[in-house]
Amino acid sequence: METVEQEKNWYVLHTYSGYENKVKMNIESRAQSMNMENHIFRVVVPEEEEIEMKDGEEKKKTKKTFPGYVLVEMIMSDESWYVVRNTPGVTGFVGSHGAGSKPAPLLDEEISWILKRMGLSTRTRDVEFEKGENVTIVEGAFNGLSGVVEEVDSEKGKLKVLIEMFGRETIAELEYEQVDKIN
Repeated sequence: METVEQEKNWYVLHTYSGYENKVKMNIESRAQSMNMENHIFRVVVPEEEEIEMKDGEEKKKTKKTFPGYVLVEMIMSDESWYVVRNTPGVTGFVGSHGAGSKPAPLLDEEISWILKRMGLSTRTRDVEFEKGENVTIVEGAFNGLSGVVEEVDSEKGKLKVLIEMFGRETIAELEYEQVDKIN
């Protein structure tokens, strides 16, 4: 009998150092080829941009925040665990005590902190927004206002919403968490 947690959680994988991006691509392609897209969702290599001065010029450099680690958002099941654990380059799950025990997921505060530092969305509910859609703002400086979606950046979980303020139209850049659809 398979044990399944029906909840999406984030887990930390240990990988060979320098193989983080390859592991990310391998997991994404394995999830697709093994029909696990409904169990394995986002795969993230924690990175941040650093500005380095070289020969008097500023150069942007991407630096791995946690070298040797990859984050995966998944519903833990025997199959999804097997697919991820047996991906080339993955040496194991962090928080697993070995002997076939399933790992502990990251706490919401931990994953939220990591994703926000990377400029990614922490939204866990699956919502798709479309240009031209009416939304209401439920959080932040524009709370209570309604507007129309002008631009969607699903990768970062951000929207540009046209709102009316003081009799003028203006664009507000908002995160998915800050808006709800108007039915």
